[in-house]
Amino acid sequence: MTHEQITYLVFGVVIVFALIFDLGLLSKRNKVVTIRQALLQTVFWVILSLCFFVFVWWEDGKTFAFEYISAYLMEWSLSIDNIFVFILIFSAFDVKQKHYGRVLLIGILMAIVLRIIFITLGVALVQRFNWVLYIFGAFLLYTGIKMFASKEDGKEKDPHDYAIYKWIKKVIPLVPHDGNGKFAVHENGKKRYTLLFVVVLMLAGIDLVFALDSIPAVMGISRHPMIIYTSNIFAVLGLRSLFFLLRGAVNKFDYLQQGIAIVLVFIGAKMLGEHWLNQWLPKEQQVVLSLGVIVLCITGSILFSIYKKKKEIPDNG
Repeated sequence: MTHEQITYLVFGVVIVFALIFDLGLLSKRNKVVTIRQALLQTVFWVILSLCFFVFVWWEDGKTFAFEYISAYLMEWSLSIDNIFVFILIFSAFDVKQKHYGRVLLIGILMAIVLRIIFITLGVALVQRFNWVLYIFGAFLLYTGIKMFASKEDGKEKDPHDYAIYKWIKKVIPLVPHDGNGKFAVHENGKKRYTLLFVVVLMLAGIDLVFALDSIPAVMGISRHPMIIYTSNIFAVLGLRSLFFLLRGAVNKFDYLQQGIAIVLVFIGAKMLGEHWLNQWLPKEQQVVLSLGVIVLCITGSILFSIYKKKKEIPDNG
């Protein structure tokens, strides 16, 4: 077996056993997840991701390892935006807390399948038409600048107005309740789908929308399919526990959006200027630079948000 095949094999085995452990020991059906449980699950997935980073370094070399951890951190930070939208969806459809875990799990597993398809198509497209990377770079540059300059007006769009929900209403027969935890019920002799089923579809669909930004951003760090697949799947699988951990605090990071925006602008500019950058910096140094920018921007924006919040407390009192 090649080094790459061994890495894929180890990754697959680790994911299967991790899901069994997570679901069997750390999660219980129809139970409200506490902050302590969410913290344990988040630590579990982060440590597992870091252990895989060590394995990639040992099996495939430090350049691949740094590409993986950079891509993972990129996806992980962008996941915080997903969480904010997920919170809106759960609130809009009045999902009971005891159903959160199962709905999130199924929605995220569906999102992983959709991401694998999306990544496969994206990688094939780039391999055949290399100039597509410049389109991705320009898109990230535009998205980052727009995100940095955007102003929050305090009014969030109602998930009932999302295009995906309007489409679901048109093509799927629905009932206006959660079916007591079921995804489908029979009413008047006909099978109809509950609000929990709607939420699952919306979580998967919304995540795919976010992937339109995040996957090109990861391609700006690494073109290797192994790095893109593994970093995405690890980050998305950790999203469920991160949701429970951050759902009460995600809106406190006022400047995180600007931090993510700077990273997207950097990755986009890097993709557009790759030809000239390769003449000045070797690949290994480019990967370390990307990792440094991601860590600095995300950590800095979170710490600055916390600092500003603390500074405002006396004024509000």
